[in-house]
Amino acid sequence: MTAVYFDWLDYLVFGGMLFLSALIGVYFAFFAPKKQNTTAEYLMGGKTMGMFPISMSLIASYISGISLLGMPAEMYTYGTQLWTVILSEWAVSLTISVVYLPVFYNLQITSTYEYLRLRFNQNVRLLGSIIFIIKMMLYIPIVIYVPALAFSQVTGINLHLISPIVCIVCIFYTTLGGLKAVVWTDTLQTVLMYFGVIFVLAYGTWRLGGVAEVIAINKKGDRLDFFNMDPDPTIRHTFWSTVFGNYFGWLASCSVNQAMVQRCLALSSLKRARITIFIMAAGIFIIVSLCCYTGLVIYATFADCDPLTTKAIRKSDQLLPYFVMTITGSLPALPGIFMSGVFSAALSSMSTGLNSMCGVIFEDLIRPAYNKPISERTASFIMKIIVVVIGAACVALVFLVEHMGALIQAGKSLAGITAGSLLGLFSMGLFLPWANATGALVGGITSTFLVGWISLGTQASMMRGDIVVVSKPVSISGCLENVTELSTPAPTLNLSNVEFDRSGTFFLYRLSYLYYTFVGMVVCIFVGIVVSYFTQPNDPALVHRDLLTPVIHRWLPKQHPHCRRPRLTQHDIELHARELDHLRTNTPYTKVNDKREDLRVTRSSSNKNVPII
Repeated sequence: MTAVYFDWLDYLVFGGMLFLSALIGVYFAFFAPKKQNTTAEYLMGGKTMGMFPISMSLIASYISGISLLGMPAEMYTYGTQLWTVILSEWAVSLTISVVYLPVFYNLQITSTYEYLRLRFNQNVRLLGSIIFIIKMMLYIPIVIYVPALAFSQVTGINLHLISPIVCIVCIFYTTLGGLKAVVWTDTLQTVLMYFGVIFVLAYGTWRLGGVAEVIAINKKGDRLDFFNMDPDPTIRHTFWSTVFGNYFGWLASCSVNQAMVQRCLALSSLKRARITIFIMAAGIFIIVSLCCYTGLVIYATFADCDPLTTKAIRKSDQLLPYFVMTITGSLPALPGIFMSGVFSAALSSMSTGLNSMCGVIFEDLIRPAYNKPISERTASFIMKIIVVVIGAACVALVFLVEHMGALIQAGKSLAGITAGSLLGLFSMGLFLPWANATGALVGGITSTFLVGWISLGTQASMMRGDIVVVSKPVSISGCLENVTELSTPAPTLNLSNVEFDRSGTFFLYRLSYLYYTFVGMVVCIFVGIVVSYFTQPNDPALVHRDLLTPVIHRWLPKQHPHCRRPRLTQHDIELHARELDHLRTNTPYTKVNDKREDLRVTRSSSNKNVPII
């Protein structure tokens, strides 16, 4: 089949999306009423953000190009079992709004990992911050690679030339505009993402003769597989791994993630933050379902002429852009709109990652290292330098991603290395008041190394061919080219199991990647409890209730009268003092009252320097 590439109108649409994204960054940096020159504005949007842009930003942040390209490829290659991950989204949203969010919102922390300092100590906070940074440095290069791969497919331009160009735009508006620029570009990009996906799947369905025909072709091709109830944890996808296993993976990605908490705290009340979480869940439910259905449309289109077998594409993750150019290449601007949607999803995830990593690095690593207060002007400059440096590092790491397997599995496998230990650390702090800092530290390190060993060992085994995941049957009987028909026999569950059992690979390497987060969390909490038991566990009466989830308050012993509320950091005291200065210059209070208030706050702050457990 003749390759179809972008024309000038497609480039114009795509360039327009990048230009608008950059323009938003310029606006919030230079023309907005409130400039992004304080940490509160740069990282938290001044806590004045609306529910709509925050919801759109969260949707865009969690649905990256990995999902837009990886989900359709997954449906095409392995069937629809992974589609059932959407069943756990609602349970995760409820868990976040009831268990985790009230604690973070009550503490009003800029960095999620500040909680670990308040609950345990500075060393545990440092561990959590480092784990998060490792996680994002593993994740962002995959996010960059995905749209570059798609763009290379539809333009013929080398993906390593595209990656730096697009990333420079993302780094530009994230550096200049802070959280507000990230959130509003995410809103623009979410609209483009939905529009591109809906238009492509609607046009593809119409060409095939309707939804019923799409379902019939996929049923004939053995793609419809929703209820594989086999409890074997070594099977890649079953109902249990996609619902139960994914629940913990998604919980780790949302509940204790800096990007999530940072956006929820940018809202003016806990109620609005909870509503935003459920809007996000609905948006993700819809876009994931659209992506999965798109995979069925792609299979129905190429059921008799598999483009991978005919070498029309190199990797399954190129199926969606190939499909778009094949069926819509003759329609003006539609490929450009689609690619804008794919890049929008990736840019939003990258900008969110850069902004949240910037907050963690500055608040948890740089600010504590300074012995004297950092001015807001200096802080703003340092944060912008951080964004540029980590952005450049992520672009360089894209070269490694090219050698990995399927994007969905690669992304979730690498995320699982750190997600389980982070979820374990926070859950231990919120649910187990007797767990101490030593237990948290040892548990977090043990969990990270164990799951890292499993994940990297699995990737190495797949590269060597020791682990082979049997794909669904394909055919080239309907191709126009004069090629011999090649049809892979339809695999059954037993065949899949035999494939794993005969590999001779270590059992944990064969574990489904969707269980990595669950395993990491269990190991972290178990080791933490054991170590805490042997190293003088905390007295639950001396752990302040603000540090524990409201769910367990009724079962706790009465709080000790000498147990003080978590103390503010020096940074919080400085921010409070600046807010008072701002009020003094903008409200008609008397100077006498201002001085009294300053004196009261100073005394209160100094009295809070009492150690807490």
